[in-house]
Amino acid sequence: MPKKIFVTGGAGFIGSAFVRLVLEREPDTQIVNYDALTYAGNPKNLEGIDAARHAFVKGDICDRKAVLDALPNDADAIFNFAAESHVDRSIYSADEFLRTNIIGTQVLLDAAREKGVRRFVQVSTDEVMGTLPEESDAFFTEASPLQPNSPYAASKAAAEFVVRAARETHGVDTVVTRCGNNYGPRQFPEKLIPLMIANAVNDEPLPVYGDGKNVRDWIYVDDHCRGIWAAYERGASGEAYNLGSRNERQNIDVVTSILDALGKPHSLIKYVTDRLGHDRRYAIDATKAEQELGFRPEMSWENGLRATIDWYLNNREWVEEIRSGEYRNYYQKMYGSSLG
Repeated sequence: MPKKIFVTGGAGFIGSAFVRLVLEREPDTQIVNYDALTYAGNPKNLEGIDAARHAFVKGDICDRKAVLDALPNDADAIFNFAAESHVDRSIYSADEFLRTNIIGTQVLLDAAREKGVRRFVQVSTDEVMGTLPEESDAFFTEASPLQPNSPYAASKAAAEFVVRAARETHGVDTVVTRCGNNYGPRQFPEKLIPLMIANAVNDEPLPVYGDGKNVRDWIYVDDHCRGIWAAYERGASGEAYNLGSRNERQNIDVVTSILDALGKPHSLIKYVTDRLGHDRRYAIDATKAEQELGFRPEMSWENGLRATIDWYLNNREWVEEIRSGEYRNYYQKMYGSSLG
């Protein structure tokens, strides 16, 4: 029997990468892809995929009836990628984050119980655990307390508690994955790497928050998606798994690597006022996922960054279409200057 899975947020960056990976690697799996197509959801992210095993439904995860209508009976799993996910936007306005990330998750859990879904996979973030000391050997583990410092992170932490409650109260089979900063093709250009690539290509200033020394653990998006599938297949019910690549880098080093790869001068860097509540360091200990799931990233940082830059260079129409819309106003609001 073919597997039937329900993927929410599957037209976004990570969700669409997951859809592509599953269709490529799991030939007996059928996908219903449910996405509201808000600003970060893009139907073009799904071009060229196997339409015979993929059905797209436009809908809001907070719309209970629409979710139930789209969710197949007795599906094998729900993978919840749907989320408002950009910290800067959550600082400006948190309402959408609380609605989508918390209420939406509860609606999906209720639908999973009603339709007899076998497993619920909640895609979370390392940001729920707050920040680590800048100069230390400390790492986030699955036992780290949830100490979110931004409205976005708080909404994702709350979603994890909602998932836990569904398991403890109703016996829903749940697994939570947490990951660091993703990068790769088709990422919305409000995020660091695609923003810097796009600006550098156009010889525009590259806005870097504060001193640029905030540390993040970077993982190639396809590696993250492989880890999510491994958690679905082999994860213990009720457990959380941290998916990291042991690839800590300061933001400023990421930016200069992009400039060097494109042959652009470092003088394009423009330091801007730091983000409110900006977490200083994230670092993931992925030992549990490595031991229990057999999770290992396949893409090196150097090859992943090169592949990402090449994709954006070869898909400038995709980038410029996004940058020509509402994003221009957002950019000016965040960084105090307009795109050229």
